[in-house]
Amino acid sequence: MRRIEAVLFASASPVPREAFARIVGQGASVDLLIEDLAASFEDRAFEIVSVAGGWMFRTRPSYAPVIHAAADVGEQRIDLSKFDTAVLAAIAYHQPITREGLAGIFGKEISRDLIGRLNAQGLIGTGPRSPKRGAPFTFVTTRRFLEVFGLESLHDLPDREALDDAGLSISE
Repeated sequence: MRRIEAVLFASASPVPREAFARIVGQGASVDLLIEDLAASFEDRAFEIVSVAGGWMFRTRPSYAPVIHAAADVGEQRIDLSKFDTAVLAAIAYHQPITREGLAGIFGKEISRDLIGRLNAQGLIGTGPRSPKRGAPFTFVTTRRFLEVFGLESLHDLPDREALDDAGLSISE
């Protein structure tokens, strides 16, 4: 268990099951070891979460205001407006999607600047070229997107109807 804890503590990205299996042996149950370790942190300010195909330490969300007030989080902070978040959600649900496809959803042109910012933050990347005339780029979400939003996979995205009810319509 302490080997898993040490690896999680040192890693800046999610650690996959295979990496843990190498350090604890194939006969050990990685899932049970992680469950036991997570249980030992129940009264702590951090937790072990399953994201993007692996596990990582995360500070519990209730401590976010304290961290932002006192710690230098620098590049870790992602500042998204409601519209930025809606565009990101549309990309997640409709990927691969072009800027033209996004414009169809939102009824207005999506700026290259917004796409560039989402790309620079590592939340989206380019997908396959669209088969349309001119072969425009398409956009897809990244592993970093899953990490930032605490998702194991895209299957963990909220139900579309729930987004519509929250005023974040991403339907075409």
